[in-house]
Amino acid sequence: MSKQNLPTGWDEEKINLVLAHCDQQSEDQAFAEDEAGVDPSETVMTVPHDLVPQVRELIAKHHE
Repeated sequence: MSKQNLPTGWDEEKINLVLAHCDQQSEDQAFAEDEAGVDPSETVMTVPHDLVPQVRELIAKHHE
């Protein structure tokens, strides 16, 4: 098995804690947690991979 690259500060123990947290959540709790992480002035949506460059360009123009 090859060694995986983890973000700074992450190790197997931290990964297991996050997995345990997610496994113990109800669907409603997980949804509320996701919603809490989104700014009310923003929208989260899926975008087809081939459209990502165009979407990024539009966002960049919006922030100019």
